[in-house]
Amino acid sequence: MVEVIWQKLALKQLNKAYNYIKKDSLQSAKKVREETFDKAENLKHNPEIYPLDKYRKNNDGTIRAFEVDSYRIAYQITTSEIRILRVRHTKREPLEH
Repeated sequence: MVEVIWQKLALKQLNKAYNYIKKDSLQSAKKVREETFDKAENLKHNPEIYPLDKYRKNNDGTIRAFEVDSYRIAYQITTSEIRILRVRHTKREPLEH
C-alpha cells in the first residue's frame, strides 16, 4: 500500500484555512480539517477515485483533486506514494501551474 505524504506547503495552507474558519466556528474548522485528512488517507485504497485536476497545465495524468467544503485539495500519484500538493479555496482564481 502506498503512503500519503503531505507537502509542507499543503499543510501550511490547510492550517491557514483552519484558522480562518475557526474565527467563525471552531466546530466547522475541525470538521473541514478532519474530513480533509480522512479523504487524503482514503486515497491509499483508491488513489484514482477523484478526477484529474482540470486546472493543472500539462497534467500527465498523475495530478488529481478533490474538494472538502469550499477547499480544493490537489494531489499527485506516484508509484511509491501519494503527495498532497496544495489546499486552495475554490473561490480563488486558479494559479497557472
